[in-house]
Amino acid sequence: METTSNSKVKVCNISELQPGQTKSLKVKDKDIAIFNVDAKLYAIDNMCIHAGAPLSEGFIDVEKCQVTCNWHSWVFDLSTGKCVSHPRQDVFSGTYPVQVVGDEVFVEVK
Repeated sequence: METTSNSKVKVCNISELQPGQTKSLKVKDKDIAIFNVDAKLYAIDNMCIHAGAPLSEGFIDVEKCQVTCNWHSWVFDLSTGKCVSHPRQDVFSGTYPVQVVGDEVFVEVK
């Protein structure tokens, strides 16, 4: 991984993350999952806030842009990090801006 001065970290090349694929990695001591949903990239904390399951191993709903944790079926919106299956409206996982420059994928982690 390559870090730039503005907190953006190169995490992979776009060819390594085709539509429907997920990549998990450590970025600045954070465990992050990057999802390619119909050629749009999303980065979210890779740990389910319920029981710590890796969200990168969950089921991706392309139409809703959500990931379902494969341990206890908690559902997270990939664009906002909101846990849409939780009855409270204030349960979120961390999300990170993703930028593609040429063939390189960067995630911004502060």
